[in-house]
Amino acid sequence: MITFPFAAFSQTTVKIGVLKYSGGGDWYGNPTSVPNLVEFCNKTMHMNASHSTVDVGSQEIFNYTMVHMTGHGNVVFSPSDVQNLREYLLSGGFLHIDDNYGLDKYIRREMKKVFPDAEFVELPLDHPIYNQQFAFPKGLPKIHEHDAKPAQGFGIEIDGRLVCFYTYECDLGDGWENPEVHNDTNEIHQTALQMGANIVRYICTH
Repeated sequence: MITFPFAAFSQTTVKIGVLKYSGGGDWYGNPTSVPNLVEFCNKTMHMNASHSTVDVGSQEIFNYTMVHMTGHGNVVFSPSDVQNLREYLLSGGFLHIDDNYGLDKYIRREMKKVFPDAEFVELPLDHPIYNQQFAFPKGLPKIHEHDAKPAQGFGIEIDGRLVCFYTYECDLGDGWENPEVHNDTNEIHQTALQMGANIVRYICTH
């Protein structure tokens, strides 16, 4: 664990939005995950974090420090959704996408609408997002197994700033859920929450 002055974060207000989108995918999956992440961040980093649901096309999105998106299936961003999400990200917002298995081909298609000239690029293992409050020298932890693929963290950078972090083949959000939901050990649950806390702290410091 990396230590840092808690006082620097004691007054940090963080709003995390669970992103609601169209297309039929289950944006509402993992209902206990973000509440548990918020509780963990408040406890371990002395933050003042909260969460609620926000629509990708709503002006309310601009009130959020970060929006978290998950699901198993189809995603469709309307032209107005695309414009709204682009403006949010360019104005300092941050999007965390967590593939809950089956999201990949849809979110890659839709994010291409948001940033046509940008590509998802795998982040190097020494990227700061893996070395915040908790150290992950091997990158993303593998929380759940699906296709025997390694967990990978992809990013979209605009003008040198990471605006989107995409966790693939990791099931990070599943690990945030109450352990009994997926029969996870406490070690797996804590590992997932620690990586999630790293994401939140990275947003607050970059």
